[in-house]
Amino acid sequence: MTRPEPGLAHGWCALSALHGRIEAHIERALQAGHGLSVREFSVLDVLSDQHDGEGGHFRMTQLADAVVLSQSATTRLVTRLEDRGLLARYLCPTDRRGIYTDVTEAGLALLEQARPTNDHALREALDTAGRRPELAPLVAAVRGLERAEAQAGRAPAAPAPAVPVAVG
Repeated sequence: MTRPEPGLAHGWCALSALHGRIEAHIERALQAGHGLSVREFSVLDVLSDQHDGEGGHFRMTQLADAVVLSQSATTRLVTRLEDRGLLARYLCPTDRRGIYTDVTEAGLALLEQARPTNDHALREALDTAGRRPELAPLVAAVRGLERAEAQAGRAPAAPAPAVPVAVG
């Protein structure tokens, strides 16, 4: 039996492999340097962008979507971060059924310490993955997105030195 689109399946497998390698490398770096998981870092990062304007605060369902977790897993993760003093929950002032979560000063401080580690580990993982022929086109696409965002003025594109490391 032949597959109608083997290229699509191979592309998906390569994308999944790239994601897994990058996430595992960042996980090790964040755990070693800051005692944070990738998911914990993501929650702190997403919530740190909240603002007081219209739609500026995330409900738990929106946060779950933003960090790609189930609502129950997100609630457990937020509870763990709250227990560590990194997040604080409060009732929505306009809808008492809604619960919002803010990053505490301690959470913001840890996030600021962890961001360079996250960024460096991401660059290391991309550099390493880019040397694998099956992953190189995907790495080029990710780097192209970074350049496009930098040109649009949305994110700084500071080149990091390529440091060879073993990823995955």
